[in-house]
Amino acid sequence: MEQAKEKSTHHITAQKDRIPIFQKFIYSMGSLGNDSQAAWIGQMVIILILGLGINPLWVGLIGCIPRIFDAILDPIVGYSSDNTRTRYGRRRPFIFFGAIGAGICYALMFQLYRHNGPTFNSWYFLIFQIIFFVAFTCYSIPWIALGYEMTPDHHERTSLQSWSRVFAQVPWLLAPWCWAIMYSFKDPETGNADPVLGARIVSIIIGLVIIGCGILPAIFNKEHFADLPKPERKNPVKNLFKGIVTTFKNKLFVKICAVTFLIFNGFMLSSTFIAFVIFFYVFQNAPSTDVAYAAGGKLLGIYGTFSAICTVCIVSGIPWLSKKLGKRNAFFVTIPISIIGYAMKWVGYNQTHPANSELWQLFDGHGFFNFLKICALVVREHYLLLACAPFIVFGLGSLFTIILSMVADVCDIDELKTGERREGIFSAVYWWTVKLGLALASLIGGALLVWTGFKQELGIAQAADTLLWMRILDVCIPIVTSIVAIFIIRTIGLTAAKAYDIRMQVERRREERRKEERRTIERRGEERRGEERRGEEKS
Repeated sequence: MEQAKEKSTHHITAQKDRIPIFQKFIYSMGSLGNDSQAAWIGQMVIILILGLGINPLWVGLIGCIPRIFDAILDPIVGYSSDNTRTRYGRRRPFIFFGAIGAGICYALMFQLYRHNGPTFNSWYFLIFQIIFFVAFTCYSIPWIALGYEMTPDHHERTSLQSWSRVFAQVPWLLAPWCWAIMYSFKDPETGNADPVLGARIVSIIIGLVIIGCGILPAIFNKEHFADLPKPERKNPVKNLFKGIVTTFKNKLFVKICAVTFLIFNGFMLSSTFIAFVIFFYVFQNAPSTDVAYAAGGKLLGIYGTFSAICTVCIVSGIPWLSKKLGKRNAFFVTIPISIIGYAMKWVGYNQTHPANSELWQLFDGHGFFNFLKICALVVREHYLLLACAPFIVFGLGSLFTIILSMVADVCDIDELKTGERREGIFSAVYWWTVKLGLALASLIGGALLVWTGFKQELGIAQAADTLLWMRILDVCIPIVTSIVAIFIIRTIGLTAAKAYDIRMQVERRREERRKEERRTIERRGEERRGEERRGEEKS
């Protein structure tokens, strides 16, 4: 196992390798479209259980099945975007039309009504979610691949991903308020809270955001390899599978995928339980389940927004940390810090509101000032949970900043071996593993929720054992997956020095290829002129 030290602090990025701020800004706007769906769909899907009465296990299956379709489609879209040649480039047509289709499907996906019943709503949501992910894959995979090729510089790639991750936090700032927002809509007939109506309206807004932000990279970003020669069209299916197999033969890439699979999906499995722990454990002493939902929505909103703000701060400093320590070594700082944060949640979940709490009385009031008083009281009583957020976000914040930058480095290694630029297929296979993990997390999360003994009809009267196991799973799962990820990261030997050496070899090969192409063109020209002279002599 190679343990080479990073010597990256002495490198200065060449001016030609720097991405203009406008290009970074536009590419990062694509993050708003990309992460809006990720941030909001995870929050809104709870409406299926708590708003429409669908069984949690079936909801887990609904979340799993579309992602399997999505994962199958990823390599196809990645391969297609690598091998497409149009006057607008390889990626941009996919990005443009994919964003429009995904936005429309997201809005339609949540047009659900109680009177249709759980069975109809389940099938309706499942079908439209499959169509949504098909359209969204056509946007996201080429957009991610576009980011890999925008600069050949080892550290400028990290800077671009840092920009992208900062912009990506905007949806995560707002999404935690999802339940509170949906719960604020009233049934026009009864005047009661109607989160299902709220979901229908919110989904339309998110759909418009996906369209508006998603098409900007297609219009304004430049493709670095837009003028590549046309590939051979023989046996595209065979070439697709050959490309996938070749991708998995790259040991560094497989390790990167494994690390992402563990850290991200450990977090997602934990996220399955956080809302239920807050609703049914933290606010167990509420006078009614509806009040627990209202109070829990406020705490989820405050916790999530604070987490997003902390992520922005962390992600902004990741490029500096990466340059100082090296990409791999930076993880040895960030992931242990996140493990501390997960462990702190055990004491962060505290029941501080007795039956006569001031909080329950405030929910009888109305108006913005009353809302602020509720939020202030929640912050004061649950500061221990909020204190966990700055620690936890170190893991995810560094993951998608550094790892995505490392995937771009892998593409250089692949070009050195294969002579091809295959950002699309690497992007597809990478996110295929992420989505496969999401599918498993959805399925396992729903199954574990049922296993804990959770029963929706009991409301805040859940069994003590149920609440205990929810807390154990919420805290322990991401800790275990993060520890395993650290051991894999220790085996990664890519350093900045190696990355720059590989880049130099790749660029020399490209120059040799261009010279050979010019010599071939000149030779053919001479042969053609010779044939013309011989033809003239004969005549």
